[in-house]
Amino acid sequence: MKSIPDALRALPEELSDFLRRGLLAVVIGLLVGAVGVAFHYGIDLATELRLAHPWLLCLLPLGGLAIVLLYQVCGMEKDRGTNLVLVAVREHEPMRLRTAPLIFLSTVLTHLVGGSAGREGAALQLGASISSKLGHRLGLEPEEGRILTVCGMAAAFSALFGTPLTAAVFALEVVHVGVMHYAALVPAFLASLTAALLAGGLGVAPTAYAVAALPALSPLSLLQMVALGALCAALAVLFCAVTHGAGHIYARVFHDPRLRALAGGGLVLLLSLLDGGLAHQYYNGAGGNLVEAAVTAGGTGVEPLAFLVKLLFTAATLGAGFRGGEIVPTFACGATFGCVAAPFLGLEPSFGAAVGTVATFCGVTNCPISSILLACELFGGGGLPLYALAIAVAYRLSGYSGLYSEQQIVYSKRLPHAHSLNQPEK
Repeated sequence: MKSIPDALRALPEELSDFLRRGLLAVVIGLLVGAVGVAFHYGIDLATELRLAHPWLLCLLPLGGLAIVLLYQVCGMEKDRGTNLVLVAVREHEPMRLRTAPLIFLSTVLTHLVGGSAGREGAALQLGASISSKLGHRLGLEPEEGRILTVCGMAAAFSALFGTPLTAAVFALEVVHVGVMHYAALVPAFLASLTAALLAGGLGVAPTAYAVAALPALSPLSLLQMVALGALCAALAVLFCAVTHGAGHIYARVFHDPRLRALAGGGLVLLLSLLDGGLAHQYYNGAGGNLVEAAVTAGGTGVEPLAFLVKLLFTAATLGAGFRGGEIVPTFACGATFGCVAAPFLGLEPSFGAAVGTVATFCGVTNCPISSILLACELFGGGGLPLYALAIAVAYRLSGYSGLYSEQQIVYSKRLPHAHSLNQPEK
Protein backbone atom coordinates (compact mmCIF):
# COMPACT_ATOMS: atom_id res chain seq x y z
CA MET A 1 0.00 0.00 0.00
CA LYS A 2 1.27 3.46 -0.87
CA SER A 3 1.41 6.20 1.72
CA ILE A 4 -0.88 9.21 1.21
CA PRO A 5 1.95 11.54 -0.01
CA ASP A 6 3.17 8.89 -2.48
CA ALA A 7 -0.38 8.35 -3.72
CA LEU A 8 -0.84 12.11 -4.27
CA ARG A 9 2.42 12.36 -6.21
CA ALA A 10 1.36 9.44 -8.42
CA LEU A 11 -2.12 10.88 -9.01
CA PRO A 12 -1.34 12.88 -12.22
CA GLU A 13 0.27 9.85 -13.83
CA GLU A 14 -2.61 7.58 -12.75
CA LEU A 15 -5.19 10.06 -14.06
CA SER A 16 -3.34 10.44 -17.38
CA ASP A 17 -3.15 6.67 -17.81
CA PHE A 18 -6.83 6.30 -16.90
CA LEU A 19 -7.92 8.91 -19.46
CA ARG A 20 -5.67 7.56 -22.20
CA ARG A 21 -6.91 4.00 -21.81
CA GLY A 22 -10.48 5.22 -21.53
CA LEU A 23 -10.18 7.16 -24.76
CA LEU A 24 -8.68 4.16 -26.57
CA ALA A 25 -11.50 1.97 -25.25
CA VAL A 26 -14.17 4.37 -26.52
CA VAL A 27 -12.47 4.52 -29.93
CA ILE A 28 -12.39 0.72 -30.07
CA GLY A 29 -16.03 0.58 -28.97
CA LEU A 30 -17.08 2.92 -31.78
CA LEU A 31 -14.90 1.36 -34.47
CA VAL A 32 -15.53 -2.30 -33.66
CA GLY A 33 -19.14 -1.57 -32.73
CA ALA A 34 -19.78 -0.11 -36.19
CA VAL A 35 -18.27 -3.19 -37.84
CA GLY A 36 -20.30 -5.40 -35.51
CA VAL A 37 -23.52 -3.63 -36.49
CA ALA A 38 -22.70 -4.09 -40.19
CA PHE A 39 -21.98 -7.76 -39.47
CA HIS A 40 -25.33 -8.10 -37.65
CA TYR A 41 -27.26 -6.69 -40.59
CA GLY A 42 -25.24 -8.79 -43.04
CA ILE A 43 -26.18 -11.98 -41.19
CA ASP A 44 -29.82 -10.89 -40.99
CA LEU A 45 -29.96 -10.12 -44.70
CA ALA A 46 -28.35 -13.47 -45.58
CA THR A 47 -30.87 -15.29 -43.37
CA GLU A 48 -33.84 -13.44 -44.88
CA LEU A 49 -32.66 -14.23 -48.40
CA ARG A 50 -32.23 -17.91 -47.54
CA LEU A 51 -35.68 -18.18 -46.00
CA ALA A 52 -37.24 -16.38 -48.97
CA HIS A 53 -35.33 -18.53 -51.49
CA PRO A 54 -34.97 -22.05 -50.01
CA TRP A 55 -33.14 -23.26 -53.14
CA LEU A 56 -30.05 -21.47 -51.79
CA LEU A 57 -29.49 -24.52 -49.57
CA CYS A 58 -28.55 -26.41 -52.75
CA LEU A 59 -25.46 -24.20 -52.87
CA LEU A 60 -24.13 -25.57 -49.56
CA PRO A 61 -21.30 -27.60 -51.15
CA LEU A 62 -20.26 -24.68 -53.36
CA GLY A 63 -20.50 -22.27 -50.43
CA GLY A 64 -18.15 -24.42 -48.37
CA LEU A 65 -15.73 -24.70 -51.28
CA ALA A 66 -15.83 -20.91 -51.82
CA ILE A 67 -14.94 -20.30 -48.16
CA VAL A 68 -11.96 -22.67 -48.28
CA LEU A 69 -10.72 -21.14 -51.54
CA LEU A 70 -11.13 -17.63 -50.14
CA TYR A 71 -8.91 -18.46 -47.17
CA GLN A 72 -6.36 -20.19 -49.39
CA VAL A 73 -6.14 -17.23 -51.78
CA CYS A 74 -5.56 -14.90 -48.82
CA GLY A 75 -2.89 -17.16 -47.33
CA MET A 76 -5.05 -17.92 -44.27
CA GLU A 77 -5.85 -21.58 -44.89
CA LYS A 78 -4.32 -22.52 -41.51
CA ASP A 79 -6.25 -19.87 -39.61
CA ARG A 80 -7.10 -21.16 -36.12
CA GLY A 81 -10.23 -19.12 -35.60
CA THR A 82 -11.14 -18.12 -32.06
CA ASN A 83 -8.15 -20.03 -30.67
CA LEU A 84 -5.88 -17.49 -32.36
CA VAL A 85 -7.77 -14.73 -30.55
CA LEU A 86 -7.02 -16.34 -27.19
CA VAL A 87 -3.32 -16.58 -28.10
CA ALA A 88 -3.36 -12.93 -29.19
CA VAL A 89 -4.67 -11.87 -25.79
CA ARG A 90 -2.41 -14.16 -23.78
CA GLU A 91 0.83 -13.54 -25.65
CA HIS A 92 0.16 -10.30 -27.56
CA GLU A 93 0.58 -12.20 -30.82
CA PRO A 94 -0.30 -9.97 -33.79
CA MET A 95 -3.44 -10.81 -35.74
CA ARG A 96 -3.67 -10.10 -39.44
CA LEU A 97 -6.12 -7.35 -40.30
CA ARG A 98 -7.35 -9.43 -43.23
CA THR A 99 -8.92 -11.75 -40.63
CA ALA A 100 -11.76 -9.22 -40.21
CA PRO A 101 -13.07 -9.09 -43.79
CA LEU A 102 -12.42 -12.82 -44.27
CA ILE A 103 -14.44 -13.91 -41.25
CA PHE A 104 -17.12 -11.32 -42.07
CA LEU A 105 -17.65 -12.57 -45.64
CA SER A 106 -17.26 -16.28 -44.87
CA THR A 107 -19.72 -16.23 -41.96
CA VAL A 108 -22.32 -14.32 -43.99
CA LEU A 109 -21.85 -16.88 -46.78
CA THR A 110 -22.28 -19.74 -44.29
CA HIS A 111 -25.63 -18.28 -43.21
CA LEU A 112 -26.70 -17.51 -46.77
CA VAL A 113 -26.42 -21.14 -47.88
CA GLY A 114 -27.82 -22.60 -44.65
CA GLY A 115 -24.87 -23.79 -42.60
CA SER A 116 -25.56 -24.37 -38.92
CA ALA A 117 -23.22 -21.90 -37.22
CA GLY A 118 -23.37 -18.91 -34.94
CA ARG A 119 -21.81 -15.51 -35.29
CA GLU A 120 -20.14 -14.78 -31.95
CA GLY A 121 -16.92 -16.65 -32.78
CA ALA A 122 -16.70 -14.53 -35.89
CA ALA A 123 -17.46 -11.42 -33.81
CA LEU A 124 -14.58 -12.18 -31.42
CA GLN A 125 -12.23 -12.56 -34.38
CA LEU A 126 -13.53 -9.35 -35.96
CA GLY A 127 -13.05 -7.30 -32.83
CA ALA A 128 -9.73 -8.85 -31.86
CA SER A 129 -8.14 -8.48 -35.31
CA ILE A 130 -9.09 -4.79 -35.60
CA SER A 131 -8.04 -3.85 -32.06
CA SER A 132 -4.88 -5.99 -32.16
CA LYS A 133 -3.76 -4.33 -35.38
CA LEU A 134 -4.46 -0.89 -33.94
CA GLY A 135 -2.45 -1.74 -30.82
CA HIS A 136 0.56 -2.84 -32.87
CA ARG A 137 0.29 0.22 -35.13
CA LEU A 138 0.31 2.48 -32.06
CA GLY A 139 3.38 0.68 -30.74
CA LEU A 140 1.75 -0.20 -27.44
CA GLU A 141 3.58 -2.30 -24.88
CA PRO A 142 2.52 -5.98 -24.88
CA GLU A 143 0.43 -5.70 -21.71
CA GLU A 144 -1.41 -2.65 -23.01
CA GLY A 145 -1.87 -4.28 -26.41
CA ARG A 146 -3.50 -7.26 -24.73
CA ILE A 147 -5.95 -4.94 -22.97
CA LEU A 148 -6.83 -3.34 -26.30
CA THR A 149 -7.48 -6.77 -27.85
CA VAL A 150 -9.80 -7.63 -24.95
CA CYS A 151 -11.66 -4.36 -25.60
CA GLY A 152 -12.15 -5.34 -29.24
CA MET A 153 -13.52 -8.76 -28.28
CA ALA A 154 -15.92 -7.21 -25.77
CA ALA A 155 -17.11 -4.51 -28.18
CA ALA A 156 -17.88 -6.94 -31.02
CA PHE A 157 -19.72 -9.39 -28.74
CA SER A 158 -21.69 -6.54 -27.18
CA ALA A 159 -22.68 -4.96 -30.50
CA LEU A 160 -24.06 -8.25 -31.79
CA PHE A 161 -25.97 -9.43 -28.73
CA GLY A 162 -26.69 -6.28 -26.75
CA THR A 163 -25.31 -7.91 -23.58
CA PRO A 164 -22.52 -5.50 -22.57
CA LEU A 165 -21.85 -6.91 -19.09
CA THR A 166 -21.55 -10.48 -20.36
CA ALA A 167 -19.41 -9.35 -23.28
CA ALA A 168 -16.89 -7.48 -21.13
CA VAL A 169 -16.51 -10.19 -18.50
CA PHE A 170 -16.45 -12.99 -21.08
CA ALA A 171 -13.56 -11.30 -22.90
CA LEU A 172 -11.67 -11.19 -19.59
CA GLU A 173 -12.65 -14.62 -18.33
CA VAL A 174 -12.36 -16.88 -21.37
CA VAL A 175 -8.58 -16.69 -21.87
CA HIS A 176 -7.40 -17.72 -18.39
CA VAL A 177 -10.17 -19.50 -16.48
CA GLY A 178 -9.70 -18.72 -12.80
CA VAL A 179 -7.70 -15.52 -13.33
CA MET A 180 -9.08 -12.16 -14.42
CA HIS A 181 -6.80 -9.22 -15.09
CA TYR A 182 -8.67 -6.41 -13.37
CA ALA A 183 -6.47 -3.80 -15.04
CA ALA A 184 -8.66 -4.33 -18.12
CA LEU A 185 -11.99 -3.92 -16.32
CA VAL A 186 -12.54 -0.22 -17.03
CA PRO A 187 -11.42 -0.33 -20.69
CA ALA A 188 -13.39 -3.52 -21.38
CA PHE A 189 -16.60 -2.15 -19.88
CA LEU A 190 -16.16 1.20 -21.62
CA ALA A 191 -15.63 -0.45 -25.01
CA SER A 192 -18.49 -2.89 -24.46
CA LEU A 193 -20.98 -0.25 -23.32
CA THR A 194 -19.95 2.14 -26.10
CA ALA A 195 -20.53 -0.57 -28.70
CA ALA A 196 -23.89 -1.48 -27.15
CA LEU A 197 -25.03 2.16 -27.21
CA LEU A 198 -23.92 2.55 -30.82
CA ALA A 199 -25.66 -0.68 -31.86
CA GLY A 200 -28.85 0.36 -30.09
CA GLY A 201 -28.77 3.74 -31.78
CA LEU A 202 -28.41 2.03 -35.16
CA GLY A 203 -31.43 -0.19 -34.58
CA VAL A 204 -29.91 -3.41 -33.24
CA ALA A 205 -32.22 -4.63 -30.48
CA PRO A 206 -30.67 -6.41 -27.47
CA THR A 207 -31.21 -10.16 -27.31
CA ALA A 208 -33.75 -10.96 -24.57
CA TYR A 209 -36.39 -13.60 -23.83
CA ALA A 210 -39.44 -13.73 -21.56
CA VAL A 211 -39.34 -16.66 -19.14
CA ALA A 212 -42.54 -18.10 -17.69
CA ALA A 213 -43.23 -19.71 -14.31
CA LEU A 214 -40.10 -19.00 -12.28
CA PRO A 215 -39.98 -21.35 -9.29
CA ALA A 216 -39.58 -20.03 -5.77
CA LEU A 217 -36.33 -20.51 -3.89
CA SER A 218 -36.81 -23.69 -1.86
CA PRO A 219 -35.00 -26.92 -0.99
CA LEU A 220 -36.81 -28.61 -3.88
CA SER A 221 -35.81 -25.97 -6.44
CA LEU A 222 -32.19 -26.21 -5.30
CA LEU A 223 -32.22 -29.97 -5.92
CA GLN A 224 -33.84 -29.38 -9.30
CA MET A 225 -31.09 -26.94 -10.26
CA VAL A 226 -28.36 -29.36 -9.19
CA ALA A 227 -29.91 -32.10 -11.33
CA LEU A 228 -30.46 -29.88 -14.38
CA GLY A 229 -26.98 -28.37 -14.04
CA ALA A 230 -25.46 -31.86 -13.99
CA LEU A 231 -27.41 -32.86 -17.10
CA CYS A 232 -26.28 -29.70 -18.88
CA ALA A 233 -22.67 -30.48 -17.97
CA ALA A 234 -23.04 -33.84 -19.70
CA LEU A 235 -24.58 -32.11 -22.73
CA ALA A 236 -21.69 -29.63 -22.83
CA VAL A 237 -19.13 -32.44 -22.81
CA LEU A 238 -21.06 -34.17 -25.60
CA PHE A 239 -21.27 -30.95 -27.63
CA CYS A 240 -17.52 -30.34 -27.46
CA ALA A 241 -16.66 -33.97 -28.17
CA VAL A 242 -18.92 -34.18 -31.23
CA THR A 243 -17.95 -30.81 -32.75
CA HIS A 244 -14.21 -31.45 -32.27
CA GLY A 245 -14.55 -35.07 -33.35
CA ALA A 246 -16.35 -34.13 -36.56
CA GLY A 247 -13.38 -32.04 -37.68
CA HIS A 248 -10.98 -34.93 -37.04
CA ILE A 249 -13.19 -37.37 -38.97
CA TYR A 250 -13.45 -35.02 -41.94
CA ALA A 251 -9.65 -34.56 -41.92
CA ARG A 252 -9.01 -38.31 -41.85
CA VAL A 253 -11.43 -39.10 -44.66
CA PHE A 254 -10.73 -36.06 -46.86
CA HIS A 255 -7.14 -34.83 -46.76
CA ASP A 256 -7.89 -32.01 -49.18
CA PRO A 257 -9.83 -29.22 -47.40
CA ARG A 258 -11.67 -28.45 -50.64
CA LEU A 259 -13.08 -31.98 -50.78
CA ARG A 260 -13.85 -31.69 -47.08
CA ALA A 261 -15.93 -28.57 -47.68
CA LEU A 262 -17.78 -30.10 -50.63
CA ALA A 263 -18.56 -33.27 -48.69
CA GLY A 264 -19.60 -31.35 -45.57
CA GLY A 265 -21.85 -29.04 -47.54
CA GLY A 266 -23.43 -32.06 -49.21
CA LEU A 267 -23.98 -33.71 -45.82
CA VAL A 268 -25.69 -30.63 -44.35
CA LEU A 269 -27.85 -30.40 -47.47
CA LEU A 270 -28.81 -34.07 -47.11
CA LEU A 271 -29.67 -33.57 -43.44
CA SER A 272 -31.83 -30.58 -44.39
CA LEU A 273 -33.70 -32.60 -47.00
CA LEU A 274 -34.26 -35.48 -44.56
CA ASP A 275 -35.47 -33.08 -41.87
CA GLY A 276 -38.38 -31.78 -43.93
CA GLY A 277 -37.17 -30.35 -47.19
CA LEU A 278 -35.54 -27.10 -48.25
CA ALA A 279 -38.38 -24.93 -47.00
CA HIS A 280 -38.27 -26.29 -43.44
CA GLN A 281 -34.83 -24.99 -42.39
CA TYR A 282 -35.57 -25.54 -38.70
CA TYR A 283 -31.99 -26.51 -37.86
CA ASN A 284 -30.15 -24.37 -40.40
CA GLY A 285 -28.63 -21.05 -39.38
CA ALA A 286 -27.54 -20.06 -35.89
CA GLY A 287 -30.43 -21.51 -33.89
CA GLY A 288 -32.06 -18.42 -32.42
CA ASN A 289 -35.42 -19.75 -33.60
CA LEU A 290 -34.92 -22.84 -31.41
CA VAL A 291 -34.11 -20.73 -28.36
CA GLU A 292 -37.22 -18.63 -29.01
CA ALA A 293 -39.42 -21.73 -29.34
CA ALA A 294 -38.00 -23.33 -26.21
CA VAL A 295 -37.96 -20.30 -23.88
CA THR A 296 -40.62 -17.84 -25.04
CA ALA A 297 -43.05 -20.38 -26.52
CA GLY A 298 -42.45 -22.85 -23.69
CA GLY A 299 -41.30 -25.68 -25.92
CA THR A 300 -44.15 -25.50 -28.41
CA GLY A 301 -43.08 -27.42 -31.49
CA VAL A 302 -39.75 -28.52 -30.01
CA GLU A 303 -39.04 -32.17 -30.77
CA PRO A 304 -37.63 -34.32 -27.91
CA LEU A 305 -34.35 -34.90 -29.78
CA ALA A 306 -34.05 -31.39 -31.23
CA PHE A 307 -30.83 -30.77 -29.27
CA LEU A 308 -29.17 -33.81 -30.84
CA VAL A 309 -30.29 -32.87 -34.36
CA LYS A 310 -28.99 -29.30 -33.92
CA LEU A 311 -25.70 -30.67 -32.60
CA LEU A 312 -25.38 -32.93 -35.65
CA PHE A 313 -26.08 -30.05 -38.05
CA THR A 314 -23.53 -27.85 -36.28
CA ALA A 315 -20.79 -30.47 -36.15
CA ALA A 316 -21.31 -31.31 -39.83
CA THR A 317 -21.09 -27.61 -40.74
CA LEU A 318 -18.13 -26.39 -38.69
CA GLY A 319 -16.10 -29.58 -39.01
CA ALA A 320 -16.19 -29.24 -42.80
CA GLY A 321 -14.57 -25.81 -42.79
CA PHE A 322 -17.53 -23.44 -42.82
CA ARG A 323 -17.02 -20.32 -40.71
CA GLY A 324 -19.06 -18.99 -37.83
CA GLY A 325 -19.32 -19.68 -34.14
CA GLU A 326 -20.50 -22.32 -31.73
CA ILE A 327 -22.12 -20.20 -29.02
CA VAL A 328 -25.61 -19.66 -30.47
CA PRO A 329 -25.84 -23.32 -31.55
CA THR A 330 -24.85 -24.12 -27.96
CA PHE A 331 -27.70 -21.89 -26.75
CA ALA A 332 -30.07 -23.75 -29.08
CA CYS A 333 -28.94 -27.19 -27.89
CA GLY A 334 -29.10 -26.16 -24.24
CA ALA A 335 -32.51 -24.50 -24.57
CA THR A 336 -34.16 -27.38 -26.43
CA PHE A 337 -32.62 -29.92 -24.07
CA GLY A 338 -33.67 -27.93 -21.00
CA CYS A 339 -37.28 -27.53 -22.07
CA VAL A 340 -37.57 -31.28 -22.74
CA ALA A 341 -35.84 -32.31 -19.50
CA ALA A 342 -37.66 -29.77 -17.30
CA PRO A 343 -41.01 -31.61 -16.92
CA PHE A 344 -39.22 -34.73 -15.72
CA LEU A 345 -37.71 -32.61 -12.92
CA GLY A 346 -40.98 -30.87 -12.06
CA LEU A 347 -40.05 -27.59 -13.77
CA GLU A 348 -41.84 -25.55 -16.40
CA PRO A 349 -40.38 -26.01 -19.92
CA SER A 350 -39.76 -22.26 -20.38
CA PHE A 351 -37.67 -21.97 -17.22
CA GLY A 352 -35.90 -25.25 -17.92
CA ALA A 353 -34.97 -23.95 -21.37
CA ALA A 354 -33.56 -20.75 -19.91
CA VAL A 355 -31.47 -22.68 -17.38
CA GLY A 356 -30.33 -25.07 -20.11
CA THR A 357 -29.18 -22.15 -22.25
CA VAL A 358 -26.85 -20.58 -19.69
CA ALA A 359 -25.71 -23.77 -17.94
CA THR A 360 -24.70 -25.41 -21.23
CA PHE A 361 -22.97 -22.19 -22.29
CA CYS A 362 -20.96 -22.34 -19.07
CA GLY A 363 -20.12 -26.01 -19.65
CA VAL A 364 -18.63 -25.40 -23.10
CA THR A 365 -16.84 -22.12 -22.30
CA ASN A 366 -15.81 -22.70 -18.64
CA CYS A 367 -16.91 -19.12 -17.87
CA PRO A 368 -19.26 -19.18 -14.84
CA ILE A 369 -19.26 -15.44 -14.04
CA SER A 370 -20.06 -14.55 -17.66
CA SER A 371 -22.82 -17.17 -17.64
CA ILE A 372 -24.47 -15.68 -14.55
CA LEU A 373 -24.40 -12.23 -16.13
CA LEU A 374 -25.79 -13.74 -19.33
CA ALA A 375 -28.74 -15.17 -17.40
CA CYS A 376 -29.47 -11.71 -16.03
CA GLU A 377 -29.17 -9.93 -19.40
CA LEU A 378 -31.04 -12.53 -21.46
CA PHE A 379 -33.77 -13.50 -19.02
CA GLY A 380 -33.99 -10.69 -16.47
CA GLY A 381 -33.05 -10.74 -12.80
CA GLY A 382 -35.79 -13.08 -11.61
CA GLY A 383 -34.59 -16.46 -10.39
CA LEU A 384 -30.92 -15.45 -10.62
CA PRO A 385 -29.85 -17.50 -7.55
CA LEU A 386 -31.27 -20.62 -9.20
CA TYR A 387 -29.54 -19.91 -12.50
CA ALA A 388 -26.30 -19.35 -10.59
CA LEU A 389 -26.52 -22.72 -8.84
CA ALA A 390 -27.17 -24.62 -12.08
CA ILE A 391 -24.29 -22.75 -13.74
CA ALA A 392 -21.93 -23.57 -10.87
CA VAL A 393 -22.85 -27.26 -11.07
CA ALA A 394 -22.38 -27.31 -14.84
CA TYR A 395 -18.97 -25.65 -14.46
CA ARG A 396 -17.84 -28.11 -11.81
CA LEU A 397 -18.96 -31.24 -13.66
CA SER A 398 -18.07 -30.35 -17.25
CA GLY A 399 -14.42 -31.31 -16.88
CA TYR A 400 -11.43 -29.50 -18.35
CA SER A 401 -12.30 -29.58 -22.03
CA GLY A 402 -14.16 -26.85 -23.89
CA LEU A 403 -14.79 -25.23 -27.23
CA TYR A 404 -11.38 -23.58 -27.37
CA SER A 405 -8.24 -25.69 -27.16
CA GLU A 406 -6.09 -22.62 -26.40
CA GLN A 407 -8.11 -21.76 -23.32
CA GLN A 408 -6.10 -22.20 -20.12
CA ILE A 409 -7.89 -23.42 -17.00
CA VAL A 410 -5.55 -22.04 -14.36
CA TYR A 411 -7.13 -23.41 -11.20
CA SER A 412 -8.50 -26.84 -10.44
CA LYS A 413 -12.26 -27.26 -10.40
CA ARG A 414 -11.98 -29.51 -7.35
CA LEU A 415 -9.37 -27.96 -5.10
CA PRO A 416 -8.00 -24.42 -4.58
CA HIS A 417 -4.65 -24.93 -6.30
CA ALA A 418 -3.17 -24.50 -9.76
CA HIS A 419 -4.45 -27.03 -12.28
CA SER A 420 -2.19 -29.23 -14.39
CA LEU A 421 -3.55 -31.45 -17.14
CA ASN A 422 -0.52 -33.70 -16.71
CA GLN A 423 -1.09 -34.50 -13.06
CA PRO A 424 -4.18 -36.23 -11.65
CA GLU A 425 -5.93 -34.42 -8.84
CA LYS A 426 -5.80 -36.05 -5.42
